[in-house]
Amino acid sequence: MDESKELERRLSDMLTEGDMEASGDAEERERQLIPPKYEVRIQTERDPIVEETLKFRTMARELDNRYDRYLDRTAHKKAETDDPS
Repeated sequence: MDESKELERRLSDMLTEGDMEASGDAEERERQLIPPKYEVRIQTERDPIVEETLKFRTMARELDNRYDRYLDRTAHKKAETDDPS
């Protein structure tokens, strides 16, 4: 067997076999294994990527205009949300 495959197998065995560390009582461990019901998302008024890109562009010139399409898309979305008609 290849050495890297043997190492991978041993690592897999170590991760899947044996007892888990005791981290308190069983109820606490069970609670940690249950995924949360809700996910918190915050909608911001300004895009931090756009803000940072514009700030960097005041200090230096970008060689490949990598963020131009992104800035155009965000400006288009902002125009759509600002226009109530």
